[in-house]
Amino acid sequence: MRIQRENSLLLIVDLQIGLLPVIDGGDQATNEAAWLGGLAGELDVPVWLTEQYPDGLGETEPRLLKGLPGAIRWRKVHFGAHDEPAFASALAESDRRQIVLCGAEAHICVMQTALGLLEAGYEVYWLVEATASRRREEARLAMTRVTNAGAVAVSADMVAYEWLQRCDDERFKRAHRHFLKARASRSLRF
Repeated sequence: MRIQRENSLLLIVDLQIGLLPVIDGGDQATNEAAWLGGLAGELDVPVWLTEQYPDGLGETEPRLLKGLPGAIRWRKVHFGAHDEPAFASALAESDRRQIVLCGAEAHICVMQTALGLLEAGYEVYWLVEATASRRREEARLAMTRVTNAGAVAVSADMVAYEWLQRCDDERFKRAHRHFLKARASRSLRF
């Protein structure tokens, strides 16, 4: 059950400017999501961003918007993104069945999105270091709950190398240069 770039979509949930200041590990989650999102762009893996009530919580973190210019943004009122009819319909039409999922808050919107995706038959890959909550314990509980429901916990490195698959083509060389540069300063200063 490997993650295939042709079948994947990176879904970044609610990394918003009004929410991030109270998230334990919010900067790390943003940096990891930005790093993997940049690689996704190199490899033609779609990146989708959700925003929960942006009038109150603000828009997506500007570093993500700047670094992921091809990302599709979805506004939502449901905590679970898949409960939004337009989102669910567009996802079904995308033919992407493997969803690499991250964001905030892990125990609310990310978890409910994961559970909805699993119920709808998608493979869900919980990107551990890019998923956070106000309290770290709640993020751990959410990960346990969704992995018990069938999601798979992964790291950004796991996803990156599964997407890349091999080292003998130009995409790997470009992506690997990007990877090494970002890893040298993993905090990804923008």
